Amino acid sequence: MADSNMPQVNAEFGARPVIEFPDAAAPKGLKAVELVEGDGPMVRRGDTVTVNYHGVVWGQDEPFDSSFDRHAPASFGIGVGQVIRGWDQTVPGHNVGSRLLISIPPEYGYGSHGAPQAGIGGEDTIVFVVDIISTR
Repeated sequence: MADSNMPQVNAEFGARPVIEFPDAAAPKGLKAVELVEGDGPMVRRGDTVTVNYHGVVWGQDEPFDSSFDRHAPASFGIGVGQVIRGWDQTVPGHNVGSRLLISIPPEYGYGSHGAPQAGIGGEDTIVFVVDIISTR
């Protein structure tokens, strides 16, 4: 069930994400769409997850951060405040092998200050494609 306001993304786990934005404003609130449903273990709050991710400011072409481009997945605790709230609230409950598309407004991301070093403004919605590689 596609959200008409959400970007289109290639739904192939492990492939570098290609994000096409609609000619519309970013959706309000935190939105997550499971593009690929994995059949591995479910991620639970407090787990350490390993993911590949690709982060883009809404409407832009180039990512501000992409582990796909570095060819180096990232691992961190999920649901415990180690990452932005938008991740803590959307990644748990999905299975290893899943590809998620997450639209994160400032209040669930970097707040009203943004992340200037990454080119993220305080009003910017950010979009992540996240491939869940493992959880423990």
